[in-house]
Amino acid sequence: MNRFGRLPVSLPLLRRLALASVVANVIIVVTGGAVRLTGSGLGCPTWPRCTDDSYTTTSEMGIHGVIEFGNRTLTGAVGFIALAGLLAALTYRPRRRSLVLLAGSVLLGVAAQAVIGGITVRMQLHPGVVGIHFVVSMLLLLSTYAFWRRVDEGDGPVRLTVPRPIRTLSWFTTAVSGAVILVGVLVTGSGPHAGDEDAARNGLDPQTISQFHADLVFLLVGLTVGLLLALRAVNAPALAVRAAVVLLVVELGQGLIGLVQYLTHLPALLVGAHMLGACLVWLATLSVLWATRGRQPAAPATVADQVTASTTPVPALSR
Repeated sequence: MNRFGRLPVSLPLLRRLALASVVANVIIVVTGGAVRLTGSGLGCPTWPRCTDDSYTTTSEMGIHGVIEFGNRTLTGAVGFIALAGLLAALTYRPRRRSLVLLAGSVLLGVAAQAVIGGITVRMQLHPGVVGIHFVVSMLLLLSTYAFWRRVDEGDGPVRLTVPRPIRTLSWFTTAVSGAVILVGVLVTGSGPHAGDEDAARNGLDPQTISQFHADLVFLLVGLTVGLLLALRAVNAPALAVRAAVVLLVVELGQGLIGLVQYLTHLPALLVGAHMLGACLVWLATLSVLWATRGRQPAAPATVADQVTASTTPVPALSR
């Protein structure tokens, strides 16, 4: 009997599929950055076809066509993983509505990203649409991360593992982390890596918007240090303290990359590393937020329970 047949899937398989969605969406962000950084944004000049006459790249389109078409193909793989996650959530017994909804949001998000990517091409890489494309990627990471973490949680009420003021501080840190990403999108839209030499820029002064971005980064690092000290002061769970330490380390690494790329006039390789760093900062921020709360763990169903759940008829209502 196959994994998605009559016998429900196991909890470990569901967990692996959820984690695979997280990893796949980070990879698609990095490869999407490679498309832009290599000037291949219009390697396939239309959508959903690659050209007016072909759904695939042609030899005349050269390496830019290969890079752009490769990213489109990878989007299909990300969608397949999301679909597998949804099927696993639907098949898992006892079925959990929260997992089905989260897995469904991931699949819908991937589909939306494909459409937004097509609009980006149709709009000749307009920086506003490109920015939306990246922001939706961050929202997708939120959905995939929530799906992954929820697999091992129960469906009861949320319980705080830290005092409420520290929980509020973690929310504020998350908001500032999101603001750093949003302003970073504006910085990118003002810079030289447009994805095509003829693509428009957003018209903002790169130096001014970069300084604002750096100011927000300093605020984020300061908040993270404060959060870490507060967690230690109240003897917070080790998981929360470790998550805050990881966030601080990732922020410092990302800040170093950002500073070097600015001083070296934005070499493509460092810009790509900075995009990966943005994903890692966001995921590390979410990890801290999750570590300050919890639910009762979801107990995996035994094989006997699974078979019973899938074969026992629902009692008829008495008349």
